[in-house]
Amino acid sequence: MTGASGDEAGGRDSGPPPHLVPYQGSKRRLAPAILAQLGERRFSRLVEPFCGSAALTLAAAQRGVADRYLLADTYAPLMALWRQVLASPMTLADEYEALWLSQFGAGAGHYGAVRARFHDEPTPAGLLYLLARAVKNAPRFGRDGRFNQSADRRRHGVRPDRVRAQALQVAALLCGLCDVTTDDFRLVLEKIQPGDLIYLDPPYQGTSGGRDRRYVAGLSRSALAEALRPLVGRRDIGLLVSYDGRTGARTHGDELPLDLGLRRVELPAGRSSQATLHGRVEWTVESLYVGGCLG
Repeated sequence: MTGASGDEAGGRDSGPPPHLVPYQGSKRRLAPAILAQLGERRFSRLVEPFCGSAALTLAAAQRGVADRYLLADTYAPLMALWRQVLASPMTLADEYEALWLSQFGAGAGHYGAVRARFHDEPTPAGLLYLLARAVKNAPRFGRDGRFNQSADRRRHGVRPDRVRAQALQVAALLCGLCDVTTDDFRLVLEKIQPGDLIYLDPPYQGTSGGRDRRYVAGLSRSALAEALRPLVGRRDIGLLVSYDGRTGARTHGDELPLDLGLRRVELPAGRSSQATLHGRVEWTVESLYVGGCLG
């Protein structure tokens, strides 16, 4: 860890960070509050083992929080997308634009046809298009691991010019500073080094099984806790974990075990859109667990 400020490290704290991958549950709104837990600390590397849309990494990179970044996720098509945007953002944008334009005049079956092709030959542009058109930008997966979310017929997805601009901004922020892997989070955590900051946003309880499979693979609370135990007492790293929360009086999952010794912070996540649809005013709060040198 170093004491340099974001400006000294080349951070670009101007305007919102880029947002390329539309993903329900993205931490864009909460990223400033999460990063506030760092104070003035900087780190050698930021590691995000369940990266998804990489909202936290992109916000951190814009502020120059770390010298390097590691994006990890076991969903191979997603990591192929991140590899392509870092290596060739214009190619990704061109291929997305071709898919986006092909929907006009193609009829109601266009999205299903793209999804079927994606199952046989997953491509970064194909995944980006499916996420952009999916209901609530929320990925859903069948028991076979296939993306099975339906299309939101009210909209056409993110316009190609915006995708191109966002892809170029992401590449400018992370190119040459970021590594990408499909390693399981346990393997990633085993390789944590002094000076690392780890941010985990794992599958929440109740979102990985039954009919509501928002992730390809689930993760039990006990398995997560056991993977965290070797890290929580280390003072040479920073540890942040987003896990449970509540909306109004309803809780979303059990808290992480107290014996982990993590400090729990509640972060306001805004008004619940689901409650609003039912005529109620309820506010959502998400839990952030803080450990290592930040605890």
